[in-house]
Order: sequence, then structure tokens, then C-alpha cells
Amino acid sequence: METYFAVVTCRNSQETIMRALFSIKEQTINPEQVIVINDGSTDKTKDILDDMQKDWPSLHVISNPDLGYDISRVVKNWNAAIKLNRNSGLQKTDYHMIATDDTIYPPDYAKKIISHMDSNPSVAIASGNYSKYRSVMPHGAGRFIRNSFFEKTIWHGYYPEQMGYESAILYEASHRGYTYIVIGDAPFEHIRPLGETHKFYEFGASMRTLGYLPLFAAARFLKYFVTGAVTGRLGAIYMLYYYLTYTPKSVGYDSMYDKNIRQYIRENQVQRLKNIILRFNKKTYKAV
Repeated sequence: METYFAVVTCRNSQETIMRALFSIKEQTINPEQVIVINDGSTDKTKDILDDMQKDWPSLHVISNPDLGYDISRVVKNWNAAIKLNRNSGLQKTDYHMIATDDTIYPPDYAKKIISHMDSNPSVAIASGNYSKYRSVMPHGAGRFIRNSFFEKTIWHGYYPEQMGYESAILYEASHRGYTYIVIGDAPFEHIRPLGETHKFYEFGASMRTLGYLPLFAAARFLKYFVTGAVTGRLGAIYMLYYYLTYTPKSVGYDSMYDKNIRQYIRENQVQRLKNIILRFNKKTYKAV
């Protein structure tokens, strides 16, 4: 079975970080390393991490100064962990796992994900599911990424430091002929409600920076609003509001993605909408 390392970001996580990290430590397939980025915590998070490191040699901690909460630092912190893994003589692995300070994984979570990816080399990204609704795209937390694919991306083995980075990697995988999957029998738990800190601002604004088709964005809103999936109904409204009102910047984290990336995303979404319409027509025909 292949190997992996885990990346965990946290800030002021004294109530959740221990449970989150122990759920990774207790996996039946242990990660080679767990790299935690403590993003300027002002509570007892640092003390908890220091104590956990005493009997966990493969737990590494990057400590940032307190610069206040800023969601744009999440992807920078991921990249800092990846850079540490590459440049500090740590063992190279086949996959990396993205986790958070508020996600809890059952002991066989990694085994289920890796077993599927080992037997399906075309799968670049996979995750389990954290709600009763089966997601189409792998979640950000709980996500495993095949490093051999990741290092061939246009970002050369790092995440794009732009809003929408989680979705951008999925579309990059598709563009390179890989697939991604959500594995239904690999559930995990979010301790905090999804969207609690950002009210789904990034969900909506990211769709603009990635160049989502208006019709695709509307279909996504309808799905979430009708089913309550992922965001809940109020979250779906927030998401649509930010998609409609957000204006991307010219440079930086809030900027639009490259024209070629946006064009591919729209082409992909047109095909997906066509497939949905085709399936609907087939069902309607059979019903008649």
C-alpha cells in the first residue's frame, strides 16, 4: 500500500485540534509525517501542539506570527507545509492529505481512500463524504492528492495562491486526463458547521475568479437550495449573492485565473450541463 503525509492548518483551535490530530495519528495506515501550520494562535493551541510533539516524532509544526484571521493564508500555509516536506529531508510519499483542525476521521479512512487510488491510477484526487448528501467533487478537507499528478500541474507541485484553489486543482486534474472521486463509504465528521467562519463567501466569489458559467452557477445554487446539500439553504443564498456581486481584482489572491484555465472550465461545465439534460430527457422518455 502506498504512503502519504498529512497537512493540517489551525488557528485558535484549542477546543478541536487534539481530536483532529489524534484521528489522523490513529489511522490504520499511518502518515509518514503530519505537518501542522499554527497560524498565529493566541489561545492554548501552541501548548497543546508542543505537548503532542513530545511523543510523536513525525509531527512537525510550523508556527506563524499572529496577523489576525485571513482566509487567504490557508493556501499559503498548505504550500509552506509542502515546501517543508520537499526541502527538509522528509520521506517522499505517493500522496498527500489535506486535513483541518475540525475534521475527525474514522481509523480506516486513509485505508479506504488509498486502496481505491492504488487500484485506480487514473484517479488524481479523492475524498470521503462528511454529510448525508453525496458530493460530486472531493471535499477540501479529507482530500487525498496523488503527488505524481500534483507535481506535473501548471503550478509545479504547489497550490495556486488564488481564491478557488481547491476547485482549480480538480479542473487541472480533469484537463490532464485524470479523474477524481468521492468515496461514499469513507465518511468523516466536521466538528464546526461548514461555513461558520465565512458564510460561504469563498464559494460564490471563487466561482467568479474561476470563470464559472452563469447557468452552471445557477444550477449549483438550485441543487444546494432544493436539497440542502453541503451549504444548507441559507448558505446557498449567500453563495449565489457573492457570485453575483463579487468583482475579481486584477492581481493577487482575489484575481481572475488565466484565460486558458477559465476557458477549459467553461467548456467542461457546458459538457456537464449537456450530460444532465441528456439524462433528464432519457428519464422523461422512459416515464412516458
